[in-house]
Amino acid sequence: MIQARFDADVAGLASLAEPTRRALYLYVCAQDSAVSRDEAAAGVDVPRHQAKFHLDKLVGDGLLEVEYARRTGRQGPGAGRPAKLYRRGERELAVTLPERRYELAGQLMASGIAEARSEGRPVAEALADAAREQGRALADTALRQTGGSPSQPALLAAAREVLDDEGYETRPGGADTGPAGLILANCPFHALAVKHTAVVCGMNLAIMEGMLNGLPPLGLTPVLDPADGRCCVRLAAEGNGST
Repeated sequence: MIQARFDADVAGLASLAEPTRRALYLYVCAQDSAVSRDEAAAGVDVPRHQAKFHLDKLVGDGLLEVEYARRTGRQGPGAGRPAKLYRRGERELAVTLPERRYELAGQLMASGIAEARSEGRPVAEALADAAREQGRALADTALRQTGGSPSQPALLAAAREVLDDEGYETRPGGADTGPAGLILANCPFHALAVKHTAVVCGMNLAIMEGMLNGLPPLGLTPVLDPADGRCCVRLAAEGNGST
């Protein structure tokens, strides 16, 4: 899934490398309402057929969306066919290498702050609860991928796939995790972790706790163990969680 999403986002952003296509995209985005092919062509001073080709390419890449409307306001017989109009698509495209998930961090922090204010709880406690809930959602995804009663290897593979989709870049364990442990080679919230280490590392730990608690036993335990070049949390084999 991560490969498909990455490929789609790269293709969408690469689409804007073509100068005419980029100019048409920026023109459409700058308008207050959806625009026709003729309006877009005139707006960037290109032939209508050329505008049509690039606009439809932008639609195919998810950057623009199409709607149909009669521009004259007339209805009924003789009103003519609705015009094909273009507007900016709702799909958001972003490519970060390594993968980052700052929007997710913002959502979790906003949820934690809102819950803390409404219930009079410490923000850190509410944020941890929101992060554990995110972890349980990841567990549900892994369980859906494996179906009925998966074997432990199948469940572990699904859990790794889900974590990879979240940008954690799982790796087989080394000497510090035990043979069955996992290293999380990437932190999806790296820039935040640099400035707000305790907050983000605690959030990562809670996500892993929520995920592992939501799955049948995998023999793993999340350990807070910051190190250069990887996530602050590692998944140690149970009984081998010392730092």
